Amino acid sequence: MLCLFLFASALFLLSWFFLLRSTSIAGFNDLSLLPHPKLNPLIDNGNSASWNRKDVEPSIGNRAILVDNEGEEEKPQKKDDLGDVKCSGFDNNYKQVLKIFMYDLPSEFHFGLLDWKPQGDSVWPDLGAKVPEYPGGLNLQHSIEYWLTLDLLASEVPGIPRAGSAVRVRNSSEADVIFVPFFSSLCYNRYSKVNPHQKKSKDKLLQEKLVKFLTSQKEWKRSGGRDHVLLAHHPNSMLDARVKLWPAIFILADFGRYPPNIANVGKDVIAPYKHVIRSYVNDSSNFDSRPTLLYFQGAIYRKDVCSLPLDYFCC
Repeated sequence: MLCLFLFASALFLLSWFFLLRSTSIAGFNDLSLLPHPKLNPLIDNGNSASWNRKDVEPSIGNRAILVDNEGEEEKPQKKDDLGDVKCSGFDNNYKQVLKIFMYDLPSEFHFGLLDWKPQGDSVWPDLGAKVPEYPGGLNLQHSIEYWLTLDLLASEVPGIPRAGSAVRVRNSSEADVIFVPFFSSLCYNRYSKVNPHQKKSKDKLLQEKLVKFLTSQKEWKRSGGRDHVLLAHHPNSMLDARVKLWPAIFILADFGRYPPNIANVGKDVIAPYKHVIRSYVNDSSNFDSRPTLLYFQGAIYRKDVCSLPLDYFCC
């Protein structure tokens, strides 16, 4: 009886040990088991380097780094000699461009959700004529899907002022990432409710059509979806499709409603809310006149999950 009691106690303790270990975030979220797509927009001779957290240097305070010769140790720059400071590994004379291939999805996935009607065979609006307006109010906080799509379309129209950090390419084999222009946040806000004559909401139907479309494309099959960029900025958007499209790069507001095997800091991007970012149009300030080089507004931890790790920023 004593041996039986000791054996049962040992099994009980071992079961609790493995249970606690399996439910811990650190043990479950093993990023080595997850895909690491090409997230580094630095292009060297047309090829993108693979992203790794070790490649990102943490920013500590207002520390500035000098670019020294290869093999030499990087040294902190003195405060009175900040005029020639530049980021490590960055060449100010080289304009880096991210090449993006964008699917020509039917308008029902993007501008059609804004009640825009396509003209002729094109599924995109003519930016030289009139751009469909995005609804205001609370919709603005998740409008990144609208602005990113417009920016890619504008890269093909001469004369439109833009930063030019990303351009649209027509050949997917030349692209660094594949962009999926589905206005998922707007679709959830407007069409997530089931009408009396419907069995499924329009939001669910479009998600099903999107999954079927993407998984049948040669671009998805070639990479397993790891180089695809999907927008799911509203926490409740893409609720069904995210489970099937998880290898892709998600652009999110935070990680609060995602299990770590679907969304995590190893592959996804956290984008700010549009309405809390002030515009810097006609800003003439320079490096020396800025008292703050980096500013983060918002909670780092939301629902016990780190939403935006500050050590991912590089000054």
